[in-house]
Amino acid sequence: MIFSANLGFLWTDRPFLERLVAARAAGFTMVEFHDQAQQVGPEAVRDALGDLKVVGLNARMGETSGVAAMPGREAEARADIAEAIAAARTVGAGAIHVVSGLADDPDRHSRLAERLAEASAEAPELTFLVEPLCRQARPGYAVASVEEAAEVIRLAGVPNVKIMFDCYHVQRQSGDVLARFREHFDDIGHVQIAGGLTRQEPDRGELNYAFLLPAFVEAGYTGPIGCEYTPATTVEAGLSWRDAFTAPAGSPASL
Repeated sequence: MIFSANLGFLWTDRPFLERLVAARAAGFTMVEFHDQAQQVGPEAVRDALGDLKVVGLNARMGETSGVAAMPGREAEARADIAEAIAAARTVGAGAIHVVSGLADDPDRHSRLAERLAEASAEAPELTFLVEPLCRQARPGYAVASVEEAAEVIRLAGVPNVKIMFDCYHVQRQSGDVLARFREHFDDIGHVQIAGGLTRQEPDRGELNYAFLLPAFVEAGYTGPIGCEYTPATTVEAGLSWRDAFTAPAGSPASL
């Protein structure tokens, strides 16, 4: 399994470009992040990457965690997505998470779907991700469940719009993580992990990744696994969880 360091959550005690250095030193070969590339400049990120590969990045987040589903913010959403596309192309990212924002009106999903369809037409080479955020973590977010995300994808009607399947959010909002993964597998574009309830290291809390991740692979998932968790102390002190999935077969750390 290949793990991608989410630099929106990991090494947040240091400037963003230094997080790239830390990720490389910790043995990661792939990274993903929020909207930091737009903040510090995508060219600066590209120059600092070295041999790191960028899995994906977010459109601009702001105080509302995006605006793409919010009424009256359509022009802003289009500008944010265009900025994210330019950043993704500069740093070599393959995916953009189009953050939905806070909205509870009946048209929020169709509004988000329209922005995603426009984005798909503008950048057909990229994958555009819809992530459900659980009510406990982000009250009022426009997409809370995997089922809502699947409905947005249906409304968008384009092949390169997919679900960001964050196991932490799925468990908190709905439960039945593996069943939902299997049911929506064809629509899943990326997987993220964190400890169940704790949102700390993946070996803490209610989610059993020693069971889940091999089951995801068995279902056909071949992409990287995004590590979007809050370290209990330092990132390095908590990385022993990764050994069970990356150690050579037959070694003491392997499953």
